[in-house]
Amino acid sequence: MPPVIGPGAPAPDFELPDQEGEPVRLSALRGRTIVLYFYPRADTPGCTTQACSIRDREADYSAAGVKVIGVSPDPVKKVKRFHDKKDLNFTLLADADHAVCDLYGVWVQKSMYGKTYMGAQRATFIIDGGGCIRHVIPKASPKTHDDEVLTALAGLQPA
Repeated sequence: MPPVIGPGAPAPDFELPDQEGEPVRLSALRGRTIVLYFYPRADTPGCTTQACSIRDREADYSAAGVKVIGVSPDPVKKVKRFHDKKDLNFTLLADADHAVCDLYGVWVQKSMYGKTYMGAQRATFIIDGGGCIRHVIPKASPKTHDDEVLTALAGLQPA
């Protein structure tokens, strides 16, 4: 398992289906700053807190000029149900085979109630318009995620 990719590295390109099943390629979004966040599972308490907070702070993200994209190792059907149920106003991508989670180093061993399993680590990557990672939150908290991301965006100097 590769470590989480750090600032200064080129963002690995990928293509995944969005909540509608339409392909989204990261490199096609060049020219825009992207907030790419990975979350463990759609419609769970922490993931819902994080997603609804992003939804509710749309004006802040718009003012920062960024596009927010969430990625989870769920199938398209589950991602769509979550997107629609929570009336989300940003793109969610389905990484059902966790290939992109692997690529970004966020597919990790976790443990709960004494059992270990593999899953997506909650992490966020801010990618500049040139496709370079500018900031990483390797272990994001659902409750403080937006404040951390927006503070980082405010502090980034143009590349």
